[in-house]
Amino acid sequence: MSFAGGKTSLNYTRALTVADLQQLLDQVRLGVVSTDDALDQVTHLLRAQSVQDLGFARVDHHRELRQGFPEVIFGLGKTPAQIAAIAREIVNRGHTLLVTRASEEAFAAVQSEVPGAVFHAVARAITLRQGDIQPGRGTILVAAAGTSDLPVAEEACVTADVMGNTVDRLFDVGVAGIHRLLGEHDRLAAARTVIVVAGMEGALPSVIGGLVKVPVIAVPTSVGYGASFGGLAALLGMLNSCSAGVSVVNIDNGFGAAAIASRINHL
Repeated sequence: MSFAGGKTSLNYTRALTVADLQQLLDQVRLGVVSTDDALDQVTHLLRAQSVQDLGFARVDHHRELRQGFPEVIFGLGKTPAQIAAIAREIVNRGHTLLVTRASEEAFAAVQSEVPGAVFHAVARAITLRQGDIQPGRGTILVAAAGTSDLPVAEEACVTADVMGNTVDRLFDVGVAGIHRLLGEHDRLAAARTVIVVAGMEGALPSVIGGLVKVPVIAVPTSVGYGASFGGLAALLGMLNSCSAGVSVVNIDNGFGAAAIASRINHL
């Protein structure tokens, strides 16, 4: 959005964002922009192309308007060239970029199109912040049972951070050494939402659920020996939690947990 001669105008070369709308409404409230001018600008942008067809993908440029955050690229199953092409169009429209389950090869391809992109190796994620991101109202605490759970936990952390939230990491506090968790009660109590990542038998979310009064989002991981069945044992244990206020996402889905936590934190 730009200002000239007391008149506000939106940048028509990129997609309309929530921050754009908020700024335009503020200018209408202050009398800098007339309601008719604001209506003309918003109507023009809403009539612009909302879906961009790349042949192998249809990029949704109005995702942020509908859901509060731009389209996220799931890297698994896509070629580096496909990821880079989608990332380029998202960034060119002024959106924040988030790619999950990305490889180093994918990052190299993205970096050639988006030089400012950052690779988070443990989380296997690529990010680039753009524009104003509405901040969350409190802290999202991400607790991981063990070091083996860190790739999933870091995916949750990176996602929550790029979505505008303050993130507190509390790692290696599994039930095999429960005193490590109990000694951090103040941090648990200060969180507005808690994400709990655990494999094996998946007991940690139930423990934390009994200690806090905020929503707990449990993430089962595929970490464990044979009878863990690739995370199924943890998933079933979390679904059968006796602690109130515990919800569960899919196995290894750190992104999904963070997306839910972010929406809660932005209410």
